[in-house]
Amino acid sequence: MLVAYRQHVAERAALGIPPLPLTAAQTADVIELLKAPPAGEDAFLLDLLTHRVPPGVDDAAKVKASFLSAVAHGDVQVAIISKARATELLGTMVGGYNVKPLIDLLGSADVAREAANALKKTLLMFDFFHDVAEKSNAGNNSASEVVDSWSKAEWFTTRPEVPSKITATVFKVTGETNTDDLSPAPDAWSRPDIPLHYLAMLKNARPGITPEEDGKRGPMQFVDDLKKKGHLVAYVGDVVGTGSSRKRATNSVVWATGEDI
Repeated sequence: MLVAYRQHVAERAALGIPPLPLTAAQTADVIELLKAPPAGEDAFLLDLLTHRVPPGVDDAAKVKASFLSAVAHGDVQVAIISKARATELLGTMVGGYNVKPLIDLLGSADVAREAANALKKTLLMFDFFHDVAEKSNAGNNSASEVVDSWSKAEWFTTRPEVPSKITATVFKVTGETNTDDLSPAPDAWSRPDIPLHYLAMLKNARPGITPEEDGKRGPMQFVDDLKKKGHLVAYVGDVVGTGSSRKRATNSVVWATGEDI
């Protein structure tokens, strides 16, 4: 599995984009390897599980959440992932399959604090809110801490303040930019793969814009050079956003100019 994955990483790197997120099958393979890591691969495997599995309700997230829940409860022992670390990793999964395991762990003698800290920052609770409230009403102190934190919006107030001043480097695109310039219809097949689809943004030559390969690959290096100036990059055009594929077009611009979170 690792040989094939590293080959995939190299192929994507040659295009200047990151590897695809792990699939459910790949995530299951990583988990099995984590239980008995090949020599020298433990840190790499843990990084894959931590950073390369999609959050939320992706099939791979379900596999990840189930495994971490088992480790946090002590049902599965993994040398490089403690109960506390497993709970913390559950807390990074935004919402979805991680929510119920975290609520269950509010009653844990070992990791209730870690579960509470994770839930304080989890907003996509939906009806699971009532499960936390019920535990709080029943006297679970960790659940009460979560509800109190939500009531104070600590998930928001503990974040860095918005800077009073933002300096940006302007990426000037003259004339009208329609959504097909940013998300070309002939490349619609790649739209679910945002980094790959981004390579087609502004792929057709126009005044002031020189694509790296006309009709195929846009001015990616030019955008990267703008980023190296050390500021946020602001896309500026005379008219921007006409057309029907606004979400896909926005994905391309955000991938080009956004900050990694």
